[in-house]
Amino acid sequence: MSYYIIIFFATLIISVLATLLSIYLAKRLNVIDLPDTQRELATDRKIHKKSIPLFGGFGIFLAFFIVGFFVLDKLIAGDLNIKHWLGVFVGACFLMIGGFLDDKYNLKPKHQLIFPILAIVTVIIGGVGIEKITNPFGGLIILKQIFLLPYLFTFIWLLGMMYTTKLLDGVDGLVTGVTGIGAFIIVLFTMTTKYYQPDIGLAALILTASCLGFLIFNWHPAKVFLGEGGSLLLGYLLGIFAIISGGKIAIALLVMGIPVLDVAWTIIRRLLGRKNPFNFSDKLHLHHRLLNLGIGQRKTVLIFYAFSLIFGLSALFLQSKGKIFVLGSLVIIMIILISVLNILNKKYAKNI
Repeated sequence: MSYYIIIFFATLIISVLATLLSIYLAKRLNVIDLPDTQRELATDRKIHKKSIPLFGGFGIFLAFFIVGFFVLDKLIAGDLNIKHWLGVFVGACFLMIGGFLDDKYNLKPKHQLIFPILAIVTVIIGGVGIEKITNPFGGLIILKQIFLLPYLFTFIWLLGMMYTTKLLDGVDGLVTGVTGIGAFIIVLFTMTTKYYQPDIGLAALILTASCLGFLIFNWHPAKVFLGEGGSLLLGYLLGIFAIISGGKIAIALLVMGIPVLDVAWTIIRRLLGRKNPFNFSDKLHLHHRLLNLGIGQRKTVLIFYAFSLIFGLSALFLQSKGKIFVLGSLVIIMIILISVLNILNKKYAKNI
């Protein structure tokens, strides 16, 4: 236990220092997110009032992989080997490169997509993939028996997780905190006697501390933003942990349940409106609707944290059928939330 405590606080300190470095680099390279008041073309989506450095996710990237390098012998003591982690590292590098280019030059959506795809392909080449999933009615569903199906599932899963955290990144501290909670839930899960995987638990602990160190600067009012690369990186790592911890997709879905459903509803809503869901942006996400009611950024973030923590912890005590039931409950809660907030937003708009 003392070893894990030392690693946690060492990572936390490195994350703080790495975040300070990312802020310095962002300012020197002029990778800054301007508020709408300072833009030639206002987007009507920027809620911050002053210029904020981007590319902050580079701090999380540095902290996670620097500490990971020094404890590599522990990370490859289980079922994973250097090839697996090399694939994860190179894929993360692609996200950092693409994120920097987008933060600096505002790439078109079709060009932004190139880097997450390269990251996923690299991970798959490294040997990380979804080979089996738990059948809620008993037993396992072996995907590798069907040609290319494991790769397809892995591709869809990781891309979905990355775009969930990307689209969720609209409020200070939201993505960082939710990801940190998800990583911590995986730590608890992999440290139980039944699912004991100390290598995965250690990696998830490093990610938890990396997120917490960054959150010090990303909590409202934020001094730095994750940027494109950082928001993608968090979904990427959390999605990979769900795979390498034995296909615990349900746990990640429970932690990220509300954000995932929000993204799903956003895609459906935009398609129904005959708009490209990936080439169009609006202020109709769940967190935007909460902000429109005057709740404020901190309370909005804490609401998301509460959902992630409650449903994530429930996964530790549920069997497969129980998790399916809770996932169904999440869908119902999301439908109710959207309906209620839609009515409240309309009433609030009329009273202005």
